[in-house]
Amino acid sequence: MKSPLLSLPGAVPAEGVDEGVAAHYGDLFREQRALADGTGFVDLSHRGVVTVTGDDRLSWLHLLLTQHVSDLPTGQATEALILSANGHIEHALYLVDDGTSVWAHVEPGSQEALIAYLESMKFFYRVEVADRTADTAVVHLPAGSIAHAPASAVVRETPYGRDLFLPREELESFAAEAGPAAGILAHEALRVEQHRPRLGFETDHRTIPHELGWIGTAVHLQKGCYRGQETVARVQNLGKPPRRLVFLHLDGSEVHLPPSGAEIRLADDGPDGRKIGFVTTSVRHHELGPVALALIKRNVPVDARLMAEETAAAQETVVEP
Repeated sequence: MKSPLLSLPGAVPAEGVDEGVAAHYGDLFREQRALADGTGFVDLSHRGVVTVTGDDRLSWLHLLLTQHVSDLPTGQATEALILSANGHIEHALYLVDDGTSVWAHVEPGSQEALIAYLESMKFFYRVEVADRTADTAVVHLPAGSIAHAPASAVVRETPYGRDLFLPREELESFAAEAGPAAGILAHEALRVEQHRPRLGFETDHRTIPHELGWIGTAVHLQKGCYRGQETVARVQNLGKPPRRLVFLHLDGSEVHLPPSGAEIRLADDGPDGRKIGFVTTSVRHHELGPVALALIKRNVPVDARLMAEETAAAQETVVEP
């Protein structure tokens, strides 16, 4: 999906998984400040959109998701995961029920695999699953925004702002009213500041929810009956996850940011030291400077000085060891 908003003045296309929307519109820090001040919007129209309709939609999803949704009130936002049988994270869904349908936005390109799994689990339940990506665009309004949400939009309101499920044909007219536009890089910078994990960035093939702080926000511990629940309960009650998410303050004198996947070592061990983790997302923040999220081994001391490749880094605890 290539957004029509890439035709806005100054738009620079994003690359990789976020291809299809703007990375920025010419001034990354101005766009970050606007979002932090509650103005502007972010075009997330490249994200996948899935709906589940039918009388059994909430009770059925309750059996499949990590979140308690059987009694989800109309209009209340939540987030949930789908795990493998071994408890590894496969999908992250950002949900709201409008009274008729559950709407979810997911990582770009992941909706087909998600829908295939959901379809395989329908059995006798009265539900219909649909891919709405082609006709629905996701738009983010930051916390504090007073921008008007069109009557045609389904609104998902969170502490970080409002996600709008907007008819795709209204995207350009909405942008003309709600500007200024901010790119995905500004959105990512604030996400990193808020210590919020993102599927495919903070996760790999063996990530479990405890490592990223998704217990409580996306995983409800007082429910069972979902794939991978045994791993969640075992780690929660009997052990600790092998890794933990940290927030890194990076040496601002370095010209280049350590990229995603950059190896992390203890500074005292030097460049030949043992790898203890890796950078997941690194950004330049308008106030904090260069910062990053990273996954490191759980037993690394919380006051240990780190190196992300050649860049010195001070850690801030996100998930307790």
